[in-house]
Amino acid sequence: MNDQPRTTSRRHLLGAAALGLAATPLLGSTAFAAGQDAQGSNGQGSNGQGGDGQDGSGRDRRPFVTARGGELRLDGRAFRFGGTNCYYLHQQSHYMIDAVLNDAAAMGLTVIRAWAFADGSGHSYRALQPEPFRYDEAAFDSLDYAVQKAGQLGLRLVLPLVNNWPDYGGMQQYVSWFLGLADDSYGDGVNHDKFYTDANCRKAYRSWAKHVIQRRNRYTGLRYADDPTVMAWELANEPRCRSDKSGATLLGWAREMSAYVKSLAPRQLLAVGDEGFYGRANEADYPYSNYEGNDWLKLTALPAVDYGTVHVYPQNWGETSSNKPGTDATGWGTRWITDHLADGRTLGKPVVIEEFGLQIDAGRDIADTAARDAAYKAWTDAALASGAAGDQFWLLTSRVDDGSFYPDYDGHRVMWNNDPANPTRTTAHLFAAHAAAMTAATH
Repeated sequence: MNDQPRTTSRRHLLGAAALGLAATPLLGSTAFAAGQDAQGSNGQGSNGQGGDGQDGSGRDRRPFVTARGGELRLDGRAFRFGGTNCYYLHQQSHYMIDAVLNDAAAMGLTVIRAWAFADGSGHSYRALQPEPFRYDEAAFDSLDYAVQKAGQLGLRLVLPLVNNWPDYGGMQQYVSWFLGLADDSYGDGVNHDKFYTDANCRKAYRSWAKHVIQRRNRYTGLRYADDPTVMAWELANEPRCRSDKSGATLLGWAREMSAYVKSLAPRQLLAVGDEGFYGRANEADYPYSNYEGNDWLKLTALPAVDYGTVHVYPQNWGETSSNKPGTDATGWGTRWITDHLADGRTLGKPVVIEEFGLQIDAGRDIADTAARDAAYKAWTDAALASGAAGDQFWLLTSRVDDGSFYPDYDGHRVMWNNDPANPTRTTAHLFAAHAAAMTAATH
């Protein structure tokens, strides 16, 4: 998620999050039991796929999620899910990974989206790719462990390969490496957008994608491309190209890279990872306009793309009553969701509402937790009723290594903890009930 340049960026807050937890060790803490607040987290996945699913040869015999006929499918039937995001799995300790994935399984969530990138040395995070074409094998410990743990719990993962934003390096790091240009990710993007056209940037991205997708996980013994725990790869987190409002630059890059990534991982799904902006030149309304230089319909229609992705952040996009009289953040978000689901049916592609969130802010239509819960219920009900393949709220967090809870850096944190003092307790139970309803809708 991000917002227009005129508002506060959540990505800046997440950059602070990376800095604040930079000292977290790579190996797990034993200070607290990892499943302390999880229920039923004994290695059995909430979807009945307990254990690692491997036979004696080391092959994983669990089926891959596929896309066909406008829906996701698993083991011969439709697959629909309630899920979440937890971006930090690729950087943190085994204890922190256990804590949040155990909680996700206890909630009945089945798909988790997490980062598969950390670019550039000298930052607060541990780089997976310190320099172009050089990869730190030791730094992959967290991501390898997260994939293994998710598989044991029967969870599936969605892994974007680069960030649009400079958190964990992102596209700007590639531009800096090869062109030495200043970061304008939050401005007009002229420098940033050279990521899509510079030959060296493109070569380095392709090399990174190949390395991650084909590398062998130290814990499972499987190459990532051969592990059905990885449900999908995404080309990027929230790609955009503000310097080319026509959308042609981003579309050309996505066409090339989607075909390439699909060739590396033909049994796994592929998505672009964009927010769903429509790219209409005659629209003044930001999310429907061409401001960001992408066209969701054309991106989703690409032959190698298996499903469309949609993000929902009306507060950050100015879709509130205080900013636009007559608009309500909840109602606007519901329409955004149903518009994309209808368009997905026309395209014949499944659609996943893969990020959505609201902050408690009376000035932006959400006065308290009850109001936010009501909005989330409206959105998830719309996703269920209108045929979404899945939805993933932003974001589930759990405990850090000293046993305390992960800080609420961006006002979107949800925790699965039955202590009445947990301010997100009702929200977590709402999402757990919705996940059960999505699973039931496939039977």
